[in-house]
Amino acid sequence: MAKALSTPSVGFVSLGCAKALVDSERILTQLRVEGYAFAPDYGGADVVIVNTCGFLDSAREESLSAIGEALAENGKVIVTGCMGATPELIRKVYPNVLSITGPAQYESVVEAVHRAVPPVHNPHVDLLPQGVKLTPRHYAYLKISEGCNNRCSFCIIPKLRGDLVSRPLADVLLEAENLVKSGVKELLVVSQDTSAYGIDTKYAESQWKGRAVRAKFIDLCREMGELGVWVRLHYVYPYPHVDEVIGLMAEGKVLPYLDIPFQHASPKVLKSMRRPAASEKVLDRIANWRKGCPDMTVRSTFIVGFPGETEEDFQYLLDWLEEAQLDRVGCFRYENVAEADSHAIAGHVPQAVIEERWNRFMAAQQSISADRLKRKVGKTLDVLIDEVFPESILGRSQADAPDIDGVVHVAAKGRVLPGSMVKVAITDSDEYDLYGSIVSKDGGH
Repeated sequence: MAKALSTPSVGFVSLGCAKALVDSERILTQLRVEGYAFAPDYGGADVVIVNTCGFLDSAREESLSAIGEALAENGKVIVTGCMGATPELIRKVYPNVLSITGPAQYESVVEAVHRAVPPVHNPHVDLLPQGVKLTPRHYAYLKISEGCNNRCSFCIIPKLRGDLVSRPLADVLLEAENLVKSGVKELLVVSQDTSAYGIDTKYAESQWKGRAVRAKFIDLCREMGELGVWVRLHYVYPYPHVDEVIGLMAEGKVLPYLDIPFQHASPKVLKSMRRPAASEKVLDRIANWRKGCPDMTVRSTFIVGFPGETEEDFQYLLDWLEEAQLDRVGCFRYENVAEADSHAIAGHVPQAVIEERWNRFMAAQQSISADRLKRKVGKTLDVLIDEVFPESILGRSQADAPDIDGVVHVAAKGRVLPGSMVKVAITDSDEYDLYGSIVSKDGGH
């Protein structure tokens, strides 16, 4: 009797942003459909895939370190992702990697796996319908497009991922519906520029359940708002038409949460960054958003130490931040990526000054965040439970995206499972997090 062939096993390392995580999920889903198993460590894998990030020099260093570790521990490594768009940088350090492909090149990655370790057909496990998720069962990232049409001087994403390519809305809605059917209670909408969705296709229509739906930002939000789960919008460029979605937030159709990367406030710096430069108008828009939807959470990211940024520019940013009163804020120290256009801009800020400004920025926002969270003490909020430990429970309110925002620390009383939607009475707060106890287990949708 012929000996049965063992199931080939793949190890996987996923680095970078949520968009890259979705790429990883798609690769793993295809490999599982073809009968591959997934190894929890390097030693148990026949081959290792490293999905890299190449946005900043620090991210490249992390990616190169991960490739080196995989090579040392396993020896057979396939590289994909954003850093794969510059294969010469990888080959220079690690000439022995089996294959290098750029971002979202799923078929090429799977072909490279086939060459390294051919699949073994097993009719009992092949063609499994459900996809592989790298997030907990109760939330998922939903990528609506690839690439970006903006040309911000500090960003190399268009060079890595190309121009905007939007998915048909019917395809997006089908994926969203299937995720909800599988138990997902929160959909996190991601892309490089979410509010530009459909511009490249002139908002082309596709057929969804017997009717035409347009690939347009407001239509996307309206349709997803009917799925009965939390819908969170990330990476929303502040185009004027973003205002249209505030009404849906006020109605509870999508979460009252906007993730808008403003990047700076100084008109001079914004112009140099090639970003929208009307920071005064942005303040007016934020005020109007909150007027139309009082529970609105505005999160953003900023860069300090951009070439040419003076102390006056930085102080302008701090003053703007104080007036804007943003709820959630991240801040990056400028990194002088060689391929970015900003590399050639005069007036680079010394690293020590960048560090000092970053610390001042974080201290200023920490104070703002503490004040805004203090206003939630005494309220009862819907909370989605993420993790349960013997002595503590961690969840998130509608104002908290996973990994990048704060959490709600819930008193560990009674049995509650990850993925539960509960109502929590908020009793305390600090600079980033809330604290409370469960009052009922039927909160939210």
